[in-house]
Amino acid sequence: MTPIESYIQTAPAAVQLQLTDLRATILAVLPDAEEQMKYQMPTFYWHENVIHFAWYKHHIGLYPTPSGVTAFQSELTPYKTSKGAIQLPLDQPLPLDLVRRITEFRKQEVIKKFHLEES
Repeated sequence: MTPIESYIQTAPAAVQLQLTDLRATILAVLPDAEEQMKYQMPTFYWHENVIHFAWYKHHIGLYPTPSGVTAFQSELTPYKTSKGAIQLPLDQPLPLDLVRRITEFRKQEVIKKFHLEES
């Protein structure tokens, strides 16, 4: 069991389903990422911390770094955001396509930063 799977199991059952979908969406973009716990949050590490998430009482926090929030600001207007965070309310469906695109954006940033070949 990965550290992120262990983390998901600590959430209430209804939240576990959302977190499992979120994890699967991120892993589809970052299949080679290491699943770690950093800052007490599930973290996908691929050459650097790419994206984190965490669950709270009323939302899931998604942390794609400030650039990930800025690049999608126009699509994030329905959500509460801050410099590097997006709050996804638990009482609404997760915007998994948006999460996938944000994760892809972050992957491309890492590819450029480390001069990697596209996988």
